[in-house]
Amino acid sequence: MTCHNCSAICKKFGKFGPKRIQRWRCNQCKKTFSEAQDKPLDDMRISLDKAEMCLKLLLEGMSVRSIQRITGVHQVTILNLLVLAGERCEKLMTERIKGIAVKDVEADEIWGFVQCKNRHKLNKGITDPKVGDAYTFVGIERNTKLVLAWHLGERDMTATEAFTEKLNEATSGYFQLTTDGFRPYENAVSYSLGTRVDYAMLIKIYGANPDGEQRYSPPVVVETTTKIMIGDPDPSRICTSIVERSNLSMRTSIRRLTRLTNAFSKKWENLRAMLALYFAYYNFCRIHSSIRCTPAMEAGITKSVWSIRDLLTA
Repeated sequence: MTCHNCSAICKKFGKFGPKRIQRWRCNQCKKTFSEAQDKPLDDMRISLDKAEMCLKLLLEGMSVRSIQRITGVHQVTILNLLVLAGERCEKLMTERIKGIAVKDVEADEIWGFVQCKNRHKLNKGITDPKVGDAYTFVGIERNTKLVLAWHLGERDMTATEAFTEKLNEATSGYFQLTTDGFRPYENAVSYSLGTRVDYAMLIKIYGANPDGEQRYSPPVVVETTTKIMIGDPDPSRICTSIVERSNLSMRTSIRRLTRLTNAFSKKWENLRAMLALYFAYYNFCRIHSSIRCTPAMEAGITKSVWSIRDLLTA
């Protein structure tokens, strides 16, 4: 070991702290210093093993307070860890999911909210745009089950265009796209992807709910119609079943999206971080039963199953 001050030879000078970090002392200038420490979680003091456990429990649909009771990690630390992991996972998705050759893409939106729902937001006079209904736009490849792009925002034209721009960056080549009947998709897809997609809408017509089931039961689909928007899509491939099944997995794996609970998000940033963590875990770590590997392996992005620690340190 050489001194960082005068480049002279140093000798060991004891250890300190619970981790027994080695100290060194310069023979020439008599300065003491410790070895450079690897900090995979930046300035967080939580161990990597316990951090991995907390994130695993979050991804299995457990609430923050339940994780606090089980692991003994304070809820503020869990949320700080979630935000850190979410930022890294979002960056990972942007870097790795880019220019992917695809064949069939399905897109849909899933509803959630932050602090309160829109009707309560209006009643309380809240004007913060990060409070109220929050929709997650998801684009998934039908064959590899790879989540190509996602976007958190309101269910409006601005958020839809932001999502289709992300979908454009994530894909390459000519492919077929199917969405639901949400009207802003018409202009957004035409603007971002119009030159390289065969695009169709699958519109569902719902029937009236039976008496007493209006609140808790979803409406019954009585008919579906297709609407050709761009190009010549194959009628047999106009489908949104895969992305809708993905929405079910999101609601069971992300406690913040589980209906009729008090585990909803209180901050927009926390919901965004949880979504980023989930989609990275879904693509790189979770083996899909239908393809018997991870979506990233099926798409040729990686060659092995990743761990949550790999997501944190990638």
